[in-house]
Amino acid sequence: MTVLQSFQLKGKLALITGSSAGIGFALARALGEAGALVVLNGRNADKVAAAAATLQAEGLKVSQSVFDVTHAPSVASAVNQIEADIGELEILINNAGMQIRGPLHEYKDEDWHTLMRTNLDSVYFVGKTVAQKMIPRGHGKIINICSVQSELGRPGIAPYTASKGAVKMLTKGMAIDWGQFGINVNGLGPGYFKTELNQKLVDDPQFSTWLVGRTPSRRWGDVEDLGGAAVFLASDASRFVNGHILYVDGGVTATL
Repeated sequence: MTVLQSFQLKGKLALITGSSAGIGFALARALGEAGALVVLNGRNADKVAAAAATLQAEGLKVSQSVFDVTHAPSVASAVNQIEADIGELEILINNAGMQIRGPLHEYKDEDWHTLMRTNLDSVYFVGKTVAQKMIPRGHGKIINICSVQSELGRPGIAPYTASKGAVKMLTKGMAIDWGQFGINVNGLGPGYFKTELNQKLVDDPQFSTWLVGRTPSRRWGDVEDLGGAAVFLASDASRFVNGHILYVDGGVTATL
C-alpha cells in the first residue's frame, strides 16, 4: 500500500452523528469523497433526508439513521439496525454538539444538563455502543469532535468549555482502554468556523475583528478545512495515531 492509498476509505462504512448540517455535514462530504459509505444522523428526519439528497446528487454513497444520541436505548437500537441492514461500522465520528451561552453564575441547571447530555453523554453512549461492535472484529476508527475550548476558555461559555474538556479526556481514556483491541480513538479540535452554531459571532464585527487578529492564519475557518484532517484520522494513514487531539484552528492554540 502506498502512502496515498492509505488515505483511501473505499468501501468503509462510517457513522457521523449530527451530520445534517454544519461541521458534521462537511465531514460526511469529505469521507464520502474519499470513498466511504456514510450514514448521516440527526433527530430531524426531514433535515437528514435533505442532507442525504444533497450528497447523493454529488454522486456520494449515503444512508440515513434518525435517532437521539442522548438516549442510550435509541443509540443501541440504531447501531444494531445499521449493522443488520447496511454493514459493519468501521468509522465513527462523534460530532453531535450544541452551545448554550450565558454567565456561569446565572446559568440554568436544566441548560447545563441539556448541554452535557448532547456534548458529552452522546460521545460515551455512541462511542461505547460502536466500540462493542468493533472490539470482536479487532479494528475500528473513532473520532470525537473536540474544540479549541478543550484547551482554552472565554467569558460566557464555561459549561461548553467543561463539556469539551471532558470530551478530550474521554477520548484519551477510550484510546487507552480500546487500543489493545485494534481501535484508534482520536479527537478533532476545530477552532472558530463559520457555522450555524457560530453565526451570531460571525455577524458580530467586533468579535470577528478580534478573532481574525487573534488567529495566526488571520481568518475564520471554513468547514471544508476540516475534511483532510478527518480523512487522515479515519484512514489507515493514521494507524499508529491514538489518543491524539488534532487541532484545526489556524494556530489559535499556539499563541497567547
